[in-house]
Amino acid sequence: MSNCNNMNNMKALYIVVSTGFAEQVVEYIRSVGATGATIINARGVSSMHKEIMGISIDREKEIIITLIDSETADKIMEAVKQNTAFKSEAHGVCFTLPVIKAVGISQRLAEYTEVKK
Repeated sequence: MSNCNNMNNMKALYIVVSTGFAEQVVEYIRSVGATGATIINARGVSSMHKEIMGISIDREKEIIITLIDSETADKIMEAVKQNTAFKSEAHGVCFTLPVIKAVGISQRLAEYTEVKK
């Protein structure tokens, strides 16, 4: 992770997949350089909304969030783009947001930098 103490180089990577795929995604992003992730259970709602007997059926989703350097985020996004299973079976969406400031992660980032040296 180059320049990880510089928050201008950090991104929050969000990956949204159908329930059951989050563990696979976390394994993969760890193999590429992410040190951890948070998995959040969610429910997808769209215009392609389904109802059965008047009961709304929404797709269950999992959101994987990790803070990583821009270079690693770009590698992960390129791999996601090339992975056909991600597009079809997992119904995945992946995007990043810049991290301007963060509190409570500087120690973990410093530890990660020492491990990577």
